[in-house]
This record gives sequence, structure tokens and C-alpha cells, in this order.
Amino acid sequence: MSGRPDADLPPDTQTAEETTEDARQDAPRVDSPEDTLVDAPEEAPEDAYEDDDEHDDEGEDEDLLAARARRARWAAAGTGAVLALAGTAAALLRAAGTAPVLAPVAYACGAAVCALAAVLGARGRTRRALWTTVAGVMVMALGDQFD
Repeated sequence: MSGRPDADLPPDTQTAEETTEDARQDAPRVDSPEDTLVDAPEEAPEDAYEDDDEHDDEGEDEDLLAARARRARWAAAGTGAVLALAGTAAALLRAAGTAPVLAPVAYACGAAVCALAAVLGARGRTRRALWTTVAGVMVMALGDQFD
């Protein structure tokens, strides 16, 4: 383990083997309710709010999942669009230069595949958009090899 050898965990986080007699003596004790500064609130029965908690948790989970899905769609669509624009710009630059014809064609094809990935991402097919984006970038990298 890393850290100081004399550093011990608090007694409530130690396993049974690690708990020593010294650690048990150092642990704060509360013997009676009069020793506490603040009175503990009365506990409600367990079944009193059970139905409300379940509905709130389900609603929060659905909202969290919807937010994650929305972010994934935006990320996939945005990445695909940016890479499609970069591929198009590279194809135009290579076409205007002295590069062989195969280089700008590969960049243009890679840009088209990335544009397809942006469309897939916008429609919610984020896994397919990811792999389509990877394929588009690989085609553009192949075009770079022809240059």
C-alpha cells in the first residue's frame, strides 16, 4: 500500500482484521441522548414515504438517462460535422495543390463518411455514428498516405 505506514483508517472504515484495541478506544462514544448537543429527530416509519421515493427516483433516473442520451447525440453529431468540414477543407486544399488525384478523393470520401456519422448521431444511433466516424477518419488517413 502507498502512504505512511503509521497512517490508520478511521475505525468505521476498517475491516475486522485491521481494527485494533487502540482504534476502538479512540473512537468517539455516545452513551446517552443527554450527551449529544442536538436531539435526533424522530424517525418516520419506513413505509410512510416509500411510494413517493420510488416515483421520484424513477423520474430522476429517466431525466438523467434522457440528458445522457441528448449529450451523446450532440457529441456524435458535432464530431461528425467537424470532421466532415475538416475533410472537405483538406480535399479542397489537396485538389488545389500538386497532390495526386487519389489524395483529395480519399479526403472527400472520408468527409462524406463523417457527414453520414453526423446524421446517424443526430438520429440517436450513437454507437454506429462512433464507428462510422472512425471509418471516415481512417479513410482520410489513407488519403494522407497518398500525398
